[in-house]
Amino acid sequence: MKNIPVGVPIHALEFQPGKGAQIVKSAGSAAYIQSIDGNKVNIKLPSGEVRTFPGDTYATIGQVSNIEHINEKLVKAGDTRHRGIRPTVRGVAQDPRSHPHGGGEGKSSIGMNPRPPGGNLLWEKLPVNAKMLPIN
Repeated sequence: MKNIPVGVPIHALEFQPGKGAQIVKSAGSAAYIQSIDGNKVNIKLPSGEVRTFPGDTYATIGQVSNIEHINEKLVKAGDTRHRGIRPTVRGVAQDPRSHPHGGGEGKSSIGMNPRPPGGNLLWEKLPVNAKMLPIN
């Protein structure tokens, strides 16, 4: 990276020499070389963080393609299914054997405090902070 001019967009950066591309790999992303100090290179990452890298690490010049990927809308159920995401079914719409909120006649409310599919109350699992307990 020490041979790349300052201000040039780069991607597929290494953290350590020979380790291979590790960051700035997603669609449309790019990092920028801010300064070069001997064998240290300061790079501005897409998050805005300025980080120092060894000068003998590799990077690819240019921006990652497919910039419009962020604008793609998932317009039908098959779009999410092709990505391996299964449908989310509300607990109220399920059978009472499958979820504590399930069952009832017609469109009924859950009739209790909200619970996860296992049936336990959510706040009973929280750890007790010893400092919050009253002193007797």
